Amino acid sequence: MTGGADEPFIAAVKPLVDAIGGVLVPPDEAGRDDVVLSWEGAEVVAVRLPQLADSLDHILAAMERRRGVPLAELDRKSKQEVVRNLEARGAFSVRHGVETVASALGVSRFTVYNYLNREKGL
Repeated sequence: MTGGADEPFIAAVKPLVDAIGGVLVPPDEAGRDDVVLSWEGAEVVAVRLPQLADSLDHILAAMERRRGVPLAELDRKSKQEVVRNLEARGAFSVRHGVETVASALGVSRFTVYNYLNREKGL
């Protein structure tokens, strides 16, 4: 990462990269699957995206930080809201997504499926 005039650009994208669990790397170290970002015609930084399973863990940790308490300590209504938000973000398309979420919420897989089915009106 070059610094100097590019610093405001890097500072601007860093919160987004952090939110998705990505990592900033110098563009000359970018791998095939990394996303290289340019600013004013020059490659400035590359973003190494996380694996989907890592993203779910990162999302759950961020939800805990925002709420200020472990997700397992939330009341039932709040846990249902977490499941709705996660479903909207595609969390349950990740392998073992239901199990990961159930563990974070301190509930069974069956309970997570009930929350999902309730939301779909089943």
